[in-house]
Amino acid sequence: MPEPRPFAPETMPVGVLTAALQELTPRERRDPDPDLAIEEWLEFAAELGADCIELSAAVHPSLADVPPEAMLDPVANTLDLRDPFDETRAKRVQAAIDETGVTIADIAYFDNLLHEDASIRQSKVDFMLRVMDTAVLLGVPAVCGFVGRDQSKSMDQNLIEFEQTFVPLLQAAKDRGLQYRVEQCPMPGWTPSDHFHNNIGYTPAAWIALHRICERNGVGDQFRVHYDPSHSVLMGQDTRSMFQYLKDEGYDFLVAGLHVKGQVVDARGVSAWGYGGQTMERGDWVDGHVSENPADQANSWKIQTVLCEHELPGTARHDPLAYLQNRTVDWLDHQLAVRELLDLDISTTPLIVEHEYPLARVQEKELLKPILQGSMAFTRHIDEAAAAMYSLQHDVLASQGIPVQGVGREAYRS
Repeated sequence: MPEPRPFAPETMPVGVLTAALQELTPRERRDPDPDLAIEEWLEFAAELGADCIELSAAVHPSLADVPPEAMLDPVANTLDLRDPFDETRAKRVQAAIDETGVTIADIAYFDNLLHEDASIRQSKVDFMLRVMDTAVLLGVPAVCGFVGRDQSKSMDQNLIEFEQTFVPLLQAAKDRGLQYRVEQCPMPGWTPSDHFHNNIGYTPAAWIALHRICERNGVGDQFRVHYDPSHSVLMGQDTRSMFQYLKDEGYDFLVAGLHVKGQVVDARGVSAWGYGGQTMERGDWVDGHVSENPADQANSWKIQTVLCEHELPGTARHDPLAYLQNRTVDWLDHQLAVRELLDLDISTTPLIVEHEYPLARVQEKELLKPILQGSMAFTRHIDEAAAAMYSLQHDVLASQGIPVQGVGREAYRS
């Protein structure tokens, strides 16, 4: 008689990125009292039933090089670093953490750290160093952000730029005991240029190329990936195949953080423009020149929005055909693939709900609250279902020599 293993499903913590509601604390209140926004977000997260938050940091709009009107999403500086974050501020935030029971999973600062203007690049690097110092004071294990791209150079030349800029940054993370997690959005609308890939850390093969540079410089353990399946859908990829590729190449350890944010592909937009997105007549160029109006420059994002729309988990219709065509995220298989193919600690890796579904992105707390509660409940229950399936199949049935039924979704299947 075989020795049966117990049914012991292991679930993941669920959190939310604070950019979901920038105006929870209106700017006229938070600007003179910078840590009020963190306190009020921790309280709001507790009301939502979240285990943790991903704390949004950004350069204050009065100091940023990109006007807010030119951005796809409003500036999300829940963490305000106009003044240094010192121990006094840390004690105040820690008191709110203790009171609410909601932890901070990591601190996120999404910007182009390979900006072609040297002074602008350095200002962004300096800001990230302040984010790191804040993470240390709050006992947070990681920071998260983009790599970016030097627009004046080729992708191969950007590997050299990455080595010159990021190795010191990763060494700074190493000195502080932090992980640096990069998210893979290609940021196609970041500029009015014809470049689709404005963040060179956009896909598994690129992550491996970047990690090899990090390994060569002794900072490989600091470079990790914050995976977001919405960007995979944008590029015609699916989670299972990407995770299988990482496993096949011996890099199943690279993913250390997860955004749960979907994407719903508009088949009509793809028919018009393909997966390269809208390349002309967007409204960001006027008479052969980039418009000087920041609001016009936001039209650069039509390169993405013409063919897809972000999904807040649970808000899109259930569509098995779309799952098979990689036109939306198959959330159950996503959570199974995490368990079956990645080398990470399930019990400590949070699922961070990121809200960018435009029509549901209301900035009124009482209107947004039930929307986020529903999405987070969906996320938690999907994860619980995947945890049950995984334990039943890989623990209980396997220990008794009983095969799993059927074939299931397969990687690389066309």
